[in-house]
Amino acid sequence: MKRIGWLFLVALFSVALSTPAGAQSSDGWITLFDGKSLNGWKSSTDSPETFSVQDGMIVVAGERAHLYYVGPDGNASFKNFELKLDAMTTPGSNSGIYFHTTYQADGWPSKGYEVQVNNSHTDWRRTGGLYAISDVREAPAKDGEWMTYHIIVNGKNIKISVNGKQLVDYTEPDNVERPDGMKERVLSSGTIALQGHDPQSKVYYKNIMIRPLP
Repeated sequence: MKRIGWLFLVALFSVALSTPAGAQSSDGWITLFDGKSLNGWKSSTDSPETFSVQDGMIVVAGERAHLYYVGPDGNASFKNFELKLDAMTTPGSNSGIYFHTTYQADGWPSKGYEVQVNNSHTDWRRTGGLYAISDVREAPAKDGEWMTYHIIVNGKNIKISVNGKQLVDYTEPDNVERPDGMKERVLSSGTIALQGHDPQSKVYYKNIMIRPLP
């Protein structure tokens, strides 16, 4: 009986790891990363080798590039949602989580917002901040430790929590005007993207899931 029970647990764990990207649970959460491939994701063409999958994680290490979730049909788009994922930085690393963005073949994404992933990079804007909009100056976590992000976008409001601590509660003003270079940093709709920032940065992601809200 003990061996049967152990085999049953192994089977359950195997199923969890192989949940395909785009699969939706009974409570509305959609798996964006299946833990073993980049199915459902599309890299920018500037440096696609920056992204790989190892041991159930997306590893981001290399030249500047961005990895966009496009979904099973290539047209993934979200407006109001909850996004949860785990991230881990290495010393001196920088990355970011974009939302309401759209695929670009190269360059920094011009559309949407970026949530910072940075505990010790030379850029002073730290983990959990809404980049250049509602910044965080003190890192809420340490390099080498997994951090759980919870991002909620609902109407004009954006909430960002890391490890259960809310760091951002931002409401976008009506008819907001952004400066040159940030004109499209506004709420609309779009997909999720992960950032490869520079060759000295190495960051890990796993357990990426999203739940659309009304």
